[in-house]
Amino acid sequence: MKAMILAAGYGTRLRPLTESLPKPLLPLLGAPLIVWNLLLLRQHGLTDVIINLHHLGHLIEKELGDGSRFGMHLSYSREQIVLGTGGGVKQVEPFFGGEPFLVLNGDTVLELDCGALIRFHTERGALATMVVRDDPDVEQWGGVEVDAQQRVVSINGQGKGPASPTGLHQRRMFAGVHVVHPHLLRDMPRGQESSIIDAYTRALARGAMILGYEMDGYWSDVGTPERYAKAQRDAQAGLINLAARKEANCP
Repeated sequence: MKAMILAAGYGTRLRPLTESLPKPLLPLLGAPLIVWNLLLLRQHGLTDVIINLHHLGHLIEKELGDGSRFGMHLSYSREQIVLGTGGGVKQVEPFFGGEPFLVLNGDTVLELDCGALIRFHTERGALATMVVRDDPDVEQWGGVEVDAQQRVVSINGQGKGPASPTGLHQRRMFAGVHVVHPHLLRDMPRGQESSIIDAYTRALARGAMILGYEMDGYWSDVGTPERYAKAQRDAQAGLINLAARKEANCP
């Protein structure tokens, strides 16, 4: 399976840090954030990756190169305007060759078994699988309603899908990682800014199967100075096992 890392954003909440360095290159334990995510993908056998670029994107490309030093093959999508989480993926749709693919935010720090996620998605035959997590601030991030069968029922109250037989729903936070079949993108215009969530809500309204895969490992969005500092402290305290990613051989 191929993968995509989203790395085109401006990182405005982290200024002035991101005025001269794109957020995915901010350091964590001596390596850029995006490198840790590349190593996470490699750890689970995902070595063919495309990265979208805009703000200071040339610095990301210079840092990572063709990926050979990581045992990976990296491609780049250079966006003239920021296309968002939907438009950025739609722009590179041909890269995936009509096959399902994994999408990961380049500025998120997390522990996730990508192999287990992909197996879950494949075995259930879903159009897409969103990684979700329990979070006390779920309303701040936007809630994903998941039923007892792990089907997504709605996102931010929109795109109501089939009612759960039990009527029991849990509100979860979308962790910014998902496995997607290209059919999810079919109604999205190419070359325009859009959110992938819009594609999800349309798919739910059509009755498509969207699943929620619950993660319980470490997760942090480093979008503010406070959260970036906390991720630094957590990494130094060993709350996330980054060292294992350097040691792991590609399956």
